[in-house]
Amino acid sequence: MWIGSAYPIYVFKPADAMDCEILAVVDEHDEIIDYRPRNEIHTLNLRHRAVHILVFNEQKQLFLQKRSQNKDTNPGLWDTSAAGHVDKGEDYAQCAIREIEEELGVKPKAALKALFKLAPTAELGMEFIQVFCCYHSGPFQLAADEIEDGAWFNNEQVNQRVAADDPTLTQTFKTIWKHLPAPLHD
Repeated sequence: MWIGSAYPIYVFKPADAMDCEILAVVDEHDEIIDYRPRNEIHTLNLRHRAVHILVFNEQKQLFLQKRSQNKDTNPGLWDTSAAGHVDKGEDYAQCAIREIEEELGVKPKAALKALFKLAPTAELGMEFIQVFCCYHSGPFQLAADEIEDGAWFNNEQVNQRVAADDPTLTQTFKTIWKHLPAPLHD
């Protein structure tokens, strides 16, 4: 049974390598003030950095991933094409390239385009989110430990699902889509 929530859904999972990731804690201006383990940052609701990448194909369809049931946040929900935390020593652009390679198994064919950055809110898991887009038609080699499934959706389908506040989409994705410049989703 689905229980609606405007906030990221966290599920208790045993400690693993992701919990040991060291991430930057940032202030309200996105300046690094500390470094802490990922699980501590999430438990204490500290501001930190993340990227989300929207991958479009030649038909202007958007690739969405269905998050693995093993994920600690938003398991089984549809999300942006690729996403992840900015690791210690990385900038947003480096992280975006790494996440596409890790999650989709491809290298971007051209430079990623930075679209906008969202400020951290409780609804967004206290993340500064830099959103990028790129074009790639696959095929993709999905990271099975992170992604259960993936599919292409046309803009009309995505617009309808976001407008209906579809509970199978992550809140972060819905927020990103609403902020997306019109030419990309019309």
